[in-house]
Amino acid sequence: MENTNIIDRLFSSFAELETAIDGAKATLAKKKSVPDEIIRRLSSYDGILAKQRALAGSLCQHINKGEWDEVSRHVGLINGLSAMIRDDARAILSAISLNADNSTEDEITNFC
Repeated sequence: MENTNIIDRLFSSFAELETAIDGAKATLAKKKSVPDEIIRRLSSYDGILAKQRALAGSLCQHINKGEWDEVSRHVGLINGLSAMIRDDARAILSAISLNADNSTEDEITNFC
């Protein structure tokens, strides 16, 4: 069934996102002078991901009931949460990149 395949891919994407978040945390944990705020921001992604998984569970129920307005709403919410993570991660990566280009090893990195 096509809906099952889409839902499987959605949950698979959550697993991939979780792996990427964990990888980012591990990478930053090895760096010097990473502000606590950056670590907190990355940790907040775990809560967002949990919310997405809960919404996906509800999404499945709405699909099974044929409640297409709710399906559309849930897809929008899930996509919006993904965009939040993506945009914030880009901002963090951009700050890291700029600081790597403009600082010496002895300088404290400013990510915000």
